Amino acid sequence: MTSDATSSPEIAVPHSSDRPAATRAEHRPVHTLSAAGDLLRALAAPVRIAIVLELRVHDRCVHELVETLGVAQPLISQHLRVLKSAGVVNGERHGREVVYRLVDEHLSHIVVDAVAHVEEGAGK
Repeated sequence: MTSDATSSPEIAVPHSSDRPAATRAEHRPVHTLSAAGDLLRALAAPVRIAIVLELRVHDRCVHELVETLGVAQPLISQHLRVLKSAGVVNGERHGREVVYRLVDEHLSHIVVDAVAHVEEGAGK
């Protein structure tokens, strides 16, 4: 780790030996890794994973998520607040309802890949 008054500390990210040498030694600032950890923690709940999977298909309001996921409205709202504060979703008011959408498609790929990984392992 390096540190001085003008730069933030960096951590070498472990790498796979099958990657080209140019991409193996990836150093990331600690604040970047910390923010990535915060993002992963925000995604680390079954209901939030289900919400992200639903929002990757179509923007939805709270009552649609309640119906689709079979989860109580207060719980859906609580999980949406966590996802919104983490920058995963945003909401836009349409009359009396707020329609939620994913901020970035990359975020849904993280969830889809995690679910696929678990499903692949379940068959072993």
